Amino acid sequence: MDKAQLPPTAAEGFVPVIDLSAKDTAKERAAIATAIDQACTSSGFFVITGHGVHQDLIDRMFTITSDFFHLPDEEKDLVAHRPGVSGYRRTGGTTALSLDQETPPDLCEAFAAHVTGELSDEERCKLGDQWATWTLANIWPERPAGFREVWQEYMAAISDLAADLMRLFALALELEEDFFDDKFDHHGSSVAVNYYPPQLQPPLPGQWRRGPHTDFGSLTILYQEDDRGGLQVLQGENTWRDIAAIPGSFVVNIGDLMALWTGGRWVSTMHRVINPPHGDTTSRLTIPFFYLPNHDATIEPLQQCVDAHNGRPQHHNRVIAGQWMSRKIQKMFAGAP
Repeated sequence: MDKAQLPPTAAEGFVPVIDLSAKDTAKERAAIATAIDQACTSSGFFVITGHGVHQDLIDRMFTITSDFFHLPDEEKDLVAHRPGVSGYRRTGGTTALSLDQETPPDLCEAFAAHVTGELSDEERCKLGDQWATWTLANIWPERPAGFREVWQEYMAAISDLAADLMRLFALALELEEDFFDDKFDHHGSSVAVNYYPPQLQPPLPGQWRRGPHTDFGSLTILYQEDDRGGLQVLQGENTWRDIAAIPGSFVVNIGDLMALWTGGRWVSTMHRVINPPHGDTTSRLTIPFFYLPNHDATIEPLQQCVDAHNGRPQHHNRVIAGQWMSRKIQKMFAGAP
């Protein structure tokens, strides 16, 4: 069996597992790129193993973040998201609003930090003048001890993984491997952890832990707990498939900008996080990393994708990455405290 394609996940092949451990030679990278192309064409989702991020770092990131969310509200509020800084939110917004769908707020808390959040005020001012999360400074809690250091280490490791995935994406699209490099050389990517507290009261009609949505950027790398379900991806018009967690793996999905870049050849697929079964009062924690292009990158369909659609790509828009993402994020938090 080719190491690039392992047996499918619980999503019955709709979300394949791709092993990245053998990617040192051109032949191995080409095999992985082919598997990625197949996944991004069919579902826009795949699971990666053999990714090279140390499990010890993942475990430390999960533990220290979980400890933060279990602090008293008044202590978490000391690092609350507010004008000029990115930090803790008692509500993670309403993701369905990004698609102009009216629903109650999502049942989650969130903490976000950005790769650019460690830059000086002067450097961040160069990242565009629109309202945007990547122009904010990071704010860090004093407890748990070591929180900032672990988050920075994790962001650096996942940024490297995301950059390599983009090189594999380029190969999958029959481009030079470094094609996307200069579109991400001052990216404002973020880790935005979702904490889903115990549901002690029934949710409102149409209310989810995370409502149905597509992601906005190029790709998302998600860590989810091994023994807690909830993430679902939409197949077809109305079939939702569970994505079971595989120990030591990440779930990867492409976002709207990647779908636009490929003229619709690759799909940005609707997904959600469902509520636990009635009577289940456990919490859940997920750690998504959103890899975003430079704020001033122009995104338009690649010529070979246009040619493949006989000159009529499914998505033919031309957008500026920062403007697109800013509009989506503003919608998501419309009315949020």
